[in-house]
Amino acid sequence: DSFDILGDGVKELLVGRDDGMLEIYNFESADDPVLRYDHALSESIASIQGGCVGKDGYDEILASTYSGWLTGLTTEPVHREGGSGEELKLSQEMQSKISSLRNELEHLQMKVLQEREKYQQSSQSSTAVSSVPAFSVNDKFTLNKDDASYSLILEVQTAIDNVLVQSDVPIDLLDVDKNSAVVSFSSCDSE
Repeated sequence: DSFDILGDGVKELLVGRDDGMLEIYNFESADDPVLRYDHALSESIASIQGGCVGKDGYDEILASTYSGWLTGLTTEPVHREGGSGEELKLSQEMQSKISSLRNELEHLQMKVLQEREKYQQSSQSSTAVSSVPAFSVNDKFTLNKDDASYSLILEVQTAIDNVLVQSDVPIDLLDVDKNSAVVSFSSCDSE
């Protein structure tokens, strides 16, 4: 997307990447765009948009991720400084908003507990049937020309516990900064 998030009268380029990087490029000179800000998300970005969403006068960037999470970055200051000895006083509107969110959170927690209990009861009955839920897999296997390696990227809408890679030829697994996996090798029986 293109949006004037810096408020300088010139639109910046908002980029959301498959590797989860959100970047803001500024066009200070006519030659090349300049990276002004970047933020790493934990999964690929499916969509990005700039605008005023949460509070009048403060522009924001909204990004939706592969699994459906919505992340927002705002220009609104998150810290307010008070003078010496001053206490932070919340407006009536802010207090009611906090109270409303607490009530909603308690309601959702109760609902989760009820559904969990219902599931436990149904799974222990003699007629219970268990099935693995269907989910889509976002996968990419791309060649990196710089170091002649391949990148395997797997994304699903649930946690990934194990990935098994089996190969007929010897392979070297390279570690990357964004990888949190623990690699273990085992030899296969050739028969």
